[in-house]
Amino acid sequence: MATNGIAVAAARRDVTARLGAACRRGVGPFPAPGLALTGTLDTWLADRPAVEAEDALRRALAEARRIDAHAGTTTVGPHRSDLAVTYLAKGMPADLGSTGEQKALLIAIVLANARLMAAEGGAPPLLLLDEVAAHLDAERRTALFQEVLATGSQAWMTGTDAATFAELGAAANHVRVVPDDTGGGVVVGAG
Repeated sequence: MATNGIAVAAARRDVTARLGAACRRGVGPFPAPGLALTGTLDTWLADRPAVEAEDALRRALAEARRIDAHAGTTTVGPHRSDLAVTYLAKGMPADLGSTGEQKALLIAIVLANARLMAAEGGAPPLLLLDEVAAHLDAERRTALFQEVLATGSQAWMTGTDAATFAELGAAANHVRVVPDDTGGGVVVGAG
């Protein structure tokens, strides 16, 4: 368990570093987020070789067995890490930002991840973006659409106002979902 736990934490650390670099490059009007992993294993991997971190996890798991059995959960391991996001331009944790700032940071992370996956994996990802354009100003909405198109990703974007997606024009297939005449089910049609 210790070997696999450290392998998971090390792989996650590597992905976070690559994604963090992609995020720092930024996307148009979206703020550049900083990414860091916070957790005991992440601290161990930052200051010692993986073999020593594995030994430390093995000891910590053994020491916590009684507590874990009583709690019904494992209190140490890679599942205890969190992703900390920072609004770099303001030097503040993302969770202290406004809802709009948090949404812009999240979109920046999603777009950076799409670019990274396309570059490293050889194929763009499928993006599922629920209400992603809601409450974005025109500049950010345009930047979002341009970036999604530039990644070559197939993107499913939902919204309650068709006008929000009008600027995509023929670059998008628009589908409208409406209640049927009986009040049950839905009719799906191009719109």
